[in-house]
Amino acid sequence: MSRTGLAVRPWQGRSVPMPDLDLYTPHRTVTDAAFEGVPVPGLRAEFFHRPDGERVASAGRYSMDGRDLMLAWGFADEEHCRWSAVRDPAGFWHAETEGCPVVRVLRAGAAPDDPVSGLAVRAPTGEWVTVDRGPVPAR
Repeated sequence: MSRTGLAVRPWQGRSVPMPDLDLYTPHRTVTDAAFEGVPVPGLRAEFFHRPDGERVASAGRYSMDGRDLMLAWGFADEEHCRWSAVRDPAGFWHAETEGCPVVRVLRAGAAPDDPVSGLAVRAPTGEWVTVDRGPVPAR
């Protein structure tokens, strides 16, 4: 554990600093959280704060169907997240990346007004980690 409240987590042979949420205070939780102004049914966003000198460190953990998808962190006085990390369905965290993750809202069909069915988050490897509640296409 570093003195900044970041846990050191292994990732493919190197250490990745990620916030240790046990050192943070829960701030608020949003169900059916929105991305780009679009609510995503089932997406849970939990926000955490902790004092860091004269600033407030902030972290957001996003999950769907009980599975963590991503973690974004930085400072409450910054407009966007400073760092983010994506969690693979196999359960490991990809390396942190600078800035907010690339996120796509998934829809049940091709039309822009079709119902939202899930979310896709781009990992630093370029692959998309998805959670989609939409109908399974017929084979």
